[in-house]
Amino acid sequence: MAKARTIELSATDSYGEAAARVVAVRSVELAGHAHGVLDTGDIERVHDMRVATRRLRAALEVFERCFPRKAHRQVLKEVKRLADGLGERRDRDVAIAALDGFNEHMPVPDQKGVASLIDRLRDEQDQANTTLAPLVDRAKLDGLVERIDELVASARGRKAPADRCNGGMKGPER
Repeated sequence: MAKARTIELSATDSYGEAAARVVAVRSVELAGHAHGVLDTGDIERVHDMRVATRRLRAALEVFERCFPRKAHRQVLKEVKRLADGLGERRDRDVAIAALDGFNEHMPVPDQKGVASLIDRLRDEQDQANTTLAPLVDRAKLDGLVERIDELVASARGRKAPADRCNGGMKGPER
């Protein structure tokens, strides 16, 4: 699994700046895992990109208050759709890998039956790839990254009331 990048934050950073840094890094990670994700010969690429979508989604949800509602909702919806597409493909990848390993230990007469199930799963894997392809298309991903960049810029430049971008707290609770 791809290791998450370290994000340097300071206690003096505003919540909006922290949001901007975290979301920006998670966006770069997501885009970085797109290359070769449709290659069924290397199933770890799908896994790594799926993990990147989960990290990005978590960051978007944690820092939701720092972003304009409508733009945030749209980006989060796109990230969820991408994660769902990756998940559909990943489920087939994992099942095929498990059955391949299982089939190696089966008696020869039974291997044909397991192989037919693997073939069916490969068809489903191809279908999942067909569904995933437009979601990981370079232009589509570039558009998503651009919308995320706009969220990041808005978090940095936002002059929101303290209770909006600070988790709803106006000051330290005692």
